[in-house]
Amino acid sequence: MIAGFDYGSSNCAIGVLNTTSPSGIELLPLHGDQRFLPSTLYALSRELICEAVAKQIENPVLRERYMAERANQLRMAAASRREHDIQSGEQTLFVGEAAIENYIDLPEEGYFIKSPKSFLGVSGLRAEHLAFFEDIVSAMMCEIKKAAERNLDGKIRHTVIGRPVNFQGTGGEDSNRQASEILHRAAARAGFESVELLYEPLAAGINFESDLTDNKTVLVVDVGGGTTDCSVVRMGPDHRVKAERKDDFLGHSGSRVGGNDLDINLAYKGLMPVFGLGGQLKSGRPLPTQPYWNAVSVNDIPAQTEFNSMQNIELMEQLQRDAQEPHKLGRLLQLQEHKQNYQLVRSAEQTKIKLSDQAEYDVDLGYIDKDLTQRIGTDLYEQAVERPVSKIVDLMSEALTQAQCQPDLIYVTGGTAKSPVVREAIARKLGDIPVVDGDHFGSVTAGLTQWAEKIYR
Repeated sequence: MIAGFDYGSSNCAIGVLNTTSPSGIELLPLHGDQRFLPSTLYALSRELICEAVAKQIENPVLRERYMAERANQLRMAAASRREHDIQSGEQTLFVGEAAIENYIDLPEEGYFIKSPKSFLGVSGLRAEHLAFFEDIVSAMMCEIKKAAERNLDGKIRHTVIGRPVNFQGTGGEDSNRQASEILHRAAARAGFESVELLYEPLAAGINFESDLTDNKTVLVVDVGGGTTDCSVVRMGPDHRVKAERKDDFLGHSGSRVGGNDLDINLAYKGLMPVFGLGGQLKSGRPLPTQPYWNAVSVNDIPAQTEFNSMQNIELMEQLQRDAQEPHKLGRLLQLQEHKQNYQLVRSAEQTKIKLSDQAEYDVDLGYIDKDLTQRIGTDLYEQAVERPVSKIVDLMSEALTQAQCQPDLIYVTGGTAKSPVVREAIARKLGDIPVVDGDHFGSVTAGLTQWAEKIYR
């Protein structure tokens, strides 16, 4: 069977052709009735991720090669099972909502990662780190493919997977090549026999284009969880029949900035004050800001490493002794000890969603300190996210400069594009050009599915 696979920074989805559906595309249920699975993974230990992949590779040649490459990690997985008394039939790996639930219940006892796609293009990763990210992506793809196939009569063998224009703000084509290779290897281990990658904004545009009756020049703005991609594309009846669309791609830009960055900046500006940010030492000097920024930078490997280092823990303990409000530094130490920083950023994400249609929101931080809440209003939210939103607008400008033309309309998609702050920034930049909303969560998957059907049939 043929499918489109949106392995997203925030959510994952798989689509197949279904002629009985009004759109012709069906997004398959991946967890109960949910068709969008959060891009999260939780394992009882990080060594067991490798073991889970080895068990699910069906191709005997690939499995034998993988087990030889990961022989040391598999020995460590066996040792981890003995150490933690994990039985052979016990589930050790969870994705999506199940991963989040297990992390919240047992934040200190396992390994949790959110938005692994955001890390795939990171420069300077050692070979063992690259292998680990391959295992994370492979494990997630295995679980998602298996969940999708439970609703089908056969195996999904051919797929088109979405990719951002640029996986990383820095690193250029080397970063893109590294990330693309990880996706290809992971997809092969998950059981896909044929894999192609397609730019996500073009995928979103393909879905939108199917309803156009006239030729248009369209600025596609895809604001996802981990990346923003902007493309200027010729679309319409004369273009959608083409098998090769390179000449219709007039300009594109992309960077690692998206909804996750809005969440992180809101967590920093709006929630870190209850942990002491903005406070003072007994000497009257301000508290350093770097530990607070590192705490919430959950999409930055070096920042997380530094936040969890013994040197930083000793610094925070010293700051607690010297602070005018030591109880707030105690919360920061607790946050580090109990690995609750992902949960804190998730609270910021929920706040962002609430502030889309209300002026204020009381954030429940009872998991940090009993009865602790923090009120955040839209003014503070707009100030907090000003920098990442400006980067999104700059990417639009870059794509238009490359295209050397103004679009007939703007097509916006991606979950973060629903944010009023982002929409207002787009309107301020481009004035009276009509803005059309796509399916903010499903348009990329639908476009990937349409393209997969086109190239594999």
